Amino acid sequence: MVITGGVRAPAGYRHDDQCPRGGPHECSRARTARGFPGEEPAAPGGGVYEWYTRGLELLRTGSAAAALQLLTRAADAEPASLSIREALARAQFGTRRFGDAAETFREIVREEPAEDYALFGLGLALSRLGDFEGAVEHLALAAAMRPDNKDYANALRQARATLASRE
Repeated sequence: MVITGGVRAPAGYRHDDQCPRGGPHECSRARTARGFPGEEPAAPGGGVYEWYTRGLELLRTGSAAAALQLLTRAADAEPASLSIREALARAQFGTRRFGDAAETFREIVREEPAEDYALFGLGLALSRLGDFEGAVEHLALAAAMRPDNKDYANALRQARATLASRE
């Protein structure tokens, strides 16, 4: 164990290059965010509702990876919450985990077949996975449920065009 500035770090541990101190130490900012190698990260403060609202804010500001961590924890704590799982699927999609996003959206659709946003998300995730037939099916349902939503119509049009060009 190396001790620098009163902070303990495992022997040979080097903090990333972004820290101005460099060298074998661990600053408290990075310690709370990442923990030491081989150590479980600290649980975020607050409860499920705080994790959910912070996750939504992180999604809104473009921090899908950070949101994914909070929303995964929230979904584990409240697996029956469709709102939390929808936000989780959005974070999975935002971090390019399209298979995970598709499965999470699919679970929501199984429980709530009339959930147009989950159908839309499932369709987008399937299109990113190259399953344009499945994408068209779900996007068409979402667009039929909300014909006024231009995002749904545009995604459906793009998926149909891609499918047609491949035939």
